This record gives sequence, C-alpha cells and structure tokens, in this order.
Amino acid sequence: MASTTNVTEFVITGLFQDAEVQRACFVLFLPVYLATLVGNGLIVLTVSVSDSLRSPMYFFLGYLSLVEICYSSTVVPKFIADLLSKMKTISFKGCLAQIFFFHFFGVSEILLLVVMAYDRYVAICRPLHYVTVMSRQLCHMLVAGSWLGGFFHSLIQILVTIPLPFCGPNVIDHYFCDLQPLFKLACTDTFVEGVTVLANSGLIALCSFLILLCSYVVILVSLRNHSAEGRRKALSTCASHITVVLLFFGPAIFLYLRPASTYTEDKLVAVFYTVITPMLNPIIYTLRNTEVKTAMRKLWSITKIKLN
Repeated sequence: MASTTNVTEFVITGLFQDAEVQRACFVLFLPVYLATLVGNGLIVLTVSVSDSLRSPMYFFLGYLSLVEICYSSTVVPKFIADLLSKMKTISFKGCLAQIFFFHFFGVSEILLLVVMAYDRYVAICRPLHYVTVMSRQLCHMLVAGSWLGGFFHSLIQILVTIPLPFCGPNVIDHYFCDLQPLFKLACTDTFVEGVTVLANSGLIALCSFLILLCSYVVILVSLRNHSAEGRRKALSTCASHITVVLLFFGPAIFLYLRPASTYTEDKLVAVFYTVITPMLNPIIYTLRNTEVKTAMRKLWSITKIKLN
C-alpha cells in the first residue's frame, strides 16, 4: 500500500501540561544533560589520551561513553527546549530522523554492553589467553559490529514506519517521537507493524539481557577459583557493568515487552533511560574504578600545569 501521508508536522504533548511544572523540569533536567555531556566527554577524553587506559576494557568504555552522549542528544536537547515552548512541534522528517538515531544509538549501546561482558568473561575466565583473544583488530571489529547492528535495527524501524499513511490526527502523546505513539496516529491498522517492532526491539533487548545475565553468572561462578584479591578486583569491575546493564535494560524491557495501553507510565520511564541513566553511567564507572580516577587526576594536573 502506498503511503498517503498528508501530515507535515506533529504536535508533541510533552511530559507535563502545567507551565510551572515544565519550568521546574527545565531547571532540573538542563544540569542533568550538561552533566551527561561533561561526564561522558571526560571519560572519552581520558581514555583517548591516557597511556594507562589502553586495555580493551577501557577501549570499549570510551566508545560506550561516546554512544551515551549521542543517544541522549537525539532526544534531550529538544525535550529541554520544548519545556519552555507553548507549542511543541516536530516535522515529519524530523520525527523519522529522531526515531532512526534514537534506536540506532540505543541498540549500539546494547550490543556494546554485550561486547564488554564478553571482554570481562575472557579476562576472568581465560586470563592466559586474554591478550591473544582480545586483539586490537578484534576490538575494532566488535565496536564496528555494534554500530552496524544498531544501523540495521534502525533501518528496519524506519522501513516499517515510512509506508504508513498519516492523514489526520497529528498529536503525539509523548515528549519525543517513538514508534508506538506514532503508530496510534496512522490511518490504518498497525498490528503487523507493532508485532514487527516488538520482535525487532523487544526481543533484541530481552535476548541481549539474557546473554549478559548468563555471562555474568559464568563469571561469578568462575571467581571461586581465584584468590581473594582477584575476586575483589573482578567483582568491583563486574559490579559497575551489572549496575549499568540493569539501569538500561530494565526500562527497555518494561516498555517493549508489554501491551501498549497508556503512555503516562511510558513517558516517566522514558525520562529515566533518556535523561537520567546516561548521566549516571560515568559516575558508576569512575567511582568504582581506581585506574580511571587516577588517570583523570593525572589529566587534570597536566591541564593545570599547561594553563599556568
């Protein structure tokens, strides 16, 4: 069926309707987004320039922080700007672009978390083969694979959405463009498209989460054969990864593996994984990692010397 789209722009309802609450949200979320940029940007910079952070774990961490910046930036800047706007609109093409990049960076992050779990598995369960297995070439291939996986995932989402006709209602009951609220506006039955989105998004999240869960169970079981000091270091590293995994996958599975009935809860959950979680990740990784904190202090000292 050919698309008969007459809608050129969509009106976004936003998170709240009350003007005072929106201004309060602006004051709250703007510093959070700036902290996301600064925190993740600092990790990217530190990993790039520090000779002590050349292991595959930090190589992946740098790319994870870069993805966090891009992922949050697909939604949050417009969301914050809209908090001060009476009329919140987005063009049809802009809506499709937001959906594409939101899912692109989201799935890239999921796959990067899986890659990081594999890295920890090799480091802890096969330490003698770690350098050989996790070669620089393989690390680059794994990162490229995560980006490629995100690209194909998003391409499917867009190819599902573009043929849909939008000929009347144009009010999206959300604070950004996402697939389920957009499907509600289509002038046709979207059951098949909804199932496709469920398979493409929900199952990727669920399967990746199960792979991660199994990986960390194997890692924790294998730690019984390590020394007390080795267990402490491994647990410290894995605890950061597991915390980030739970923060990311919990909301994603909640949203995509249940029937869509009301979007009130969806919007509140979406705020958590688009605004809050990207800001928390740098804190989680740096607070529990002595090497990263030491490298950041060294970078800060060098910067101060150069400025003086």
